[in-house]
Amino acid sequence: MEHKSASPIQNSRFKIQDSNAYHLTIVHLYPREMNIYGDTGNRLVLQKRAEWRGIDVQVKLVGVGDPIPSEADIIIGGGGQDAGQGKIQDDLQAKAEQLTKMAEDGVVMLMICGMYQLFGRRFVTHEGEEIKGIGILPLETIGGDQRMIGNTVYETPYGEVVGYENHSGVTTLDDSTLAFGTVTQGDGNNGQDKTEGCRVENIFGTYSHGPVLVKNPAFADELLRLALSRRYDEVELPPLDAQTELAAQHIAKSRPR
Repeated sequence: MEHKSASPIQNSRFKIQDSNAYHLTIVHLYPREMNIYGDTGNRLVLQKRAEWRGIDVQVKLVGVGDPIPSEADIIIGGGGQDAGQGKIQDDLQAKAEQLTKMAEDGVVMLMICGMYQLFGRRFVTHEGEEIKGIGILPLETIGGDQRMIGNTVYETPYGEVVGYENHSGVTTLDDSTLAFGTVTQGDGNNGQDKTEGCRVENIFGTYSHGPVLVKNPAFADELLRLALSRRYDEVELPPLDAQTELAAQHIAKSRPR
């Protein structure tokens, strides 16, 4: 992804010349096991969009058996095969209490596909195996017969989000009003109720791969803003040139499923 120089910002509470005072720690959960569709790109987008604004960023990779750094500001997780979910199941359960406390404390989290499913109560695979989730998000997922695959578009509070879904899991929210977005193209959570993803406090779950933040800079910046505001009080981010990202979004949106 090519970046053009950020525009200088005037009249912002967040001054670029003061950026050395700002630090963020981004934690990537299970980057080996849960990264089948390149969701590492979400980590890179958050890191670069922060660094382009002069913010100091520390990145921590957390695998099976590794502790989660207590200073985490943003935690991301990606998608994986059912086998990958099985490999991390016990370790994720061991981390559940800490993750729940961090979620309650306002830590920003973005979970994609497989990790989105495991942040719910349970995922029952197509073969009937139940993988226990950690219940941070009020939902559950059942493996279906039909694979939902292709570009997807949905309306969110941060504008139109364009992603790429590839899942057979049918996810049902306890309360549909907690959906992250309303589907205008694609299947979303279950192909039935037009919901896509889930948001509770600062925890976001979605089926959008892509990686989703590459094509959706407004969503990426919202995650950064939430994380910075939690640590430093209300923060307004200087805008960046997003022509390349929005062009990628437009192309993906125009492609057939």
